[in-house]
Amino acid sequence: MGVPRCILQVKMLTMILFKRSEDLRQWLKIRQSKGITTGFVPTMGALHEGHIRLVEACRAETGLCVCSIFVNPAQFNDPKDFEKYPVSLEKDIEMLHQSGADVLFLPAVSDIYPEGDQHLETYDLGGLESLLEGRYRPGHFQGVCQVMRRLLLLVNPGHLFMGQKDYQQCLVVGRLIGLLKISVELHVVATVREPDGLAQSSRNRRLTPDQRKNAVVISQALAEIRENLSMEKTKEVLERVKEKLQAAHFKTDYVCIARAEDLQPIERWNGREKAVALIAAYQGEVRLIDNMLLN
Repeated sequence: MGVPRCILQVKMLTMILFKRSEDLRQWLKIRQSKGITTGFVPTMGALHEGHIRLVEACRAETGLCVCSIFVNPAQFNDPKDFEKYPVSLEKDIEMLHQSGADVLFLPAVSDIYPEGDQHLETYDLGGLESLLEGRYRPGHFQGVCQVMRRLLLLVNPGHLFMGQKDYQQCLVVGRLIGLLKISVELHVVATVREPDGLAQSSRNRRLTPDQRKNAVVISQALAEIRENLSMEKTKEVLERVKEKLQAAHFKTDYVCIARAEDLQPIERWNGREKAVALIAAYQGEVRLIDNMLLN
């Protein structure tokens, strides 16, 4: 069977690129009807090694690895942040090809939101929408859910792969899956770090050399929380970490210790409850986030 004209191919037919959702839907329907297990790796491009780890995890678990690159305007509460989001499409395609991805979906905004990206549906996200990232980026997680609903219903994967660096987003998508009552298993893949500990992120590209040196303090601060946290010293540890971030020229949105399951803040840790430390802070105009499981 020949390849439809609407499908672009990248090097030796090893990865197929779709630009239209209906073409992808029909192509996947044929393969899924044969019992091929589909995995899905959604991205916004500007790829790095962390994304490739997601692809590798997907390939190890499933028979068909589908990736997407779509910079979703609905999840940017700051239009300037959307405009500055890094784009490196040619390099991204090559990275996905080399990593062994089977399919890349590269839609236009009009394909994902044919009636526009305003006045979309909303979701009950509980407390996740009003704390931490939800507090500082109002509307962000609704935008995440709006695009993820469309992508999940389109790809219909058995497995979904996301990175731990966006910890709160993973919890939000897990809640969305429950709300939609769809059968997909969410895999949260460990954060990939640079040799000095900085979490890999597309936003790192916007850091100046001096800011890049300062940025590593975030991961150092998280490690300090993990190493020094005790039932009696929660508040003291957090205050010390905030001072460390300030000394490295960070403007901090939050430094928090929270329950791993729902991100409710922990004032006094009991030593047993599963917890996570989370930081969001600006280095210059670049907002960085990171987290670390504490036990």
